Amino acid sequence: MKTKNYLLLLITVVAFSACKKDPVTKPVKFTTTQYNNLGTFDPSGTPQNMMKDTIPPAMLSFIQTTLPDGKNLTLSHPELFNNPAIGDITIAKPSNVYITFVSGFSANSNSLAFYTYPSGQPPTSAKDISLITYIFPNAGRLSGLVPGDKVLLGKFDVGTSIGFVLMENAWDTTKRTLDNNAVHFCSNDALNPEVDPKLKKHAVLINYPADNKVLIGFEDRDRTRADCDNDFNDVVVYCTVTPV
Repeated sequence: MKTKNYLLLLITVVAFSACKKDPVTKPVKFTTTQYNNLGTFDPSGTPQNMMKDTIPPAMLSFIQTTLPDGKNLTLSHPELFNNPAIGDITIAKPSNVYITFVSGFSANSNSLAFYTYPSGQPPTSAKDISLITYIFPNAGRLSGLVPGDKVLLGKFDVGTSIGFVLMENAWDTTKRTLDNNAVHFCSNDALNPEVDPKLKKHAVLINYPADNKVLIGFEDRDRTRADCDNDFNDVVVYCTVTPV
């Protein structure tokens, strides 16, 4: 009987192990990170006292053609995912850095933020990021942003790199507050929750040579989810680096 019971237990353990699947996503917790606002913002989460860039209709048309809403970009433009470059900015000379909102197509009320780190020493985990600063508290649903809205991130010295974070539904449209515990999707793939390296990218770089710009398109859902459309058009921005 003891042998029989042992065999039954062994079969049960083997069967359970065979059925148990490895997680496809692992939550990333920014428990030691502090949060700050770049400036004041109105009740819709739109920054006040913004500057303005002119976004030509041709650029908006280009985005709609390249990043059509609901179309899987990994299938239409797989080359964008073979590019090892990420959306972080490396400062080669003391410079002012601006970010311009171009477009957004999302049902979420997402927030866009940034963090800095020493160039050549990218963060490998959330604990490596001490401060995240909100740029656009609401860059999604019910946002007041329009194409060309532009803000100054600040003046940065040589040896500084800037990374970006899209925070899923971080803006509460009812309470008009920000949720620092929202899921973070970073321009640095290593910080994102998906386990499969092929699914970790949440920010793609798209060259727009007509205006000598590099657009950054963000995907705002965990890419292991069945409802993730992988269109990477949920927030589209570009950066301007001006040496001073």
